[in-house]
Amino acid sequence: MNSREFEVTGTTLRGAGFLMLGATLIQWSAAIVTRAFPVLGPSATSAWRFLLGALVLLALTRPKVRHWTTYQWLGALALGATTAVMNQCFYQAIARIPLGGAVAIEYLGPFCVAAVAKRTPRHLALVVLAGLGVVALTRPGNGLTLEGVLFAAGSGVGWATYVYASKQVGATTKGFEGLAVSMSVAALLTLPFSLGTSAQLSEHPSTLARLALVAVMAIVLGFGAELQGLRRLKPSVAGVLMAADPAVAFIVGWILLSQKISAWDVVGLVCVVTAGAGVMYHATVSESELAQ
Repeated sequence: MNSREFEVTGTTLRGAGFLMLGATLIQWSAAIVTRAFPVLGPSATSAWRFLLGALVLLALTRPKVRHWTTYQWLGALALGATTAVMNQCFYQAIARIPLGGAVAIEYLGPFCVAAVAKRTPRHLALVVLAGLGVVALTRPGNGLTLEGVLFAAGSGVGWATYVYASKQVGATTKGFEGLAVSMSVAALLTLPFSLGTSAQLSEHPSTLARLALVAVMAIVLGFGAELQGLRRLKPSVAGVLMAADPAVAFIVGWILLSQKISAWDVVGLVCVVTAGAGVMYHATVSESELAQ
């Protein structure tokens, strides 16, 4: 393997590592935040998470946007809007159905990105395998409700767009400036949901502390790690690598929320993780061949 092949392979592996780190942090924070729902409700909880996370990012990055181009602003606005929709729907979903099932349905968004971008029979087979895994995870009688499924599906639509928007922001902005501006946009769009809830937070200071922790875990660290991963991977490859998200969500739900895992859940997890690993290997080999 020459130096160019090693560089391409290393970039792909680092991208996958960042995506997995981001997935773990985001699903972990989702399990933690559910205890804020009885106090604030899902919509206000999401809004406060964006507000606190955006404030931390702005303080850390102090983005210099004076010389931003229209293209950079459009990317940040798109990422902020899609992330706001995605998270609002997701929090409504996990307030109604188990975390693993919600993420599995949500994953259909980036799954469709990968399906549309298929280029080889091997890639298509891996996409189908991931799809079968999602079916196993979301089978009837697995604690799902129609309302929860619809919210999770809405989150999936936002996630599909998020993959492309995040890729654009990562490619056109430096460091985490683009993320800070995007999350500020999301905070402004969701701000109306938090109006009138300050009194509840003053009465429950532990909830405010929980929201601050979740904001750092998800907005700053989780989305930051995903941004770094998406900078290194094509959207179609990243879409299938995100097949591991339902597996992470089921494990987090089982450990932190005592949500049960059945034999069919295990079958589904094996399918999606295998598909993700297969695409990872295929993408690495393909990129190495192109670099020769």
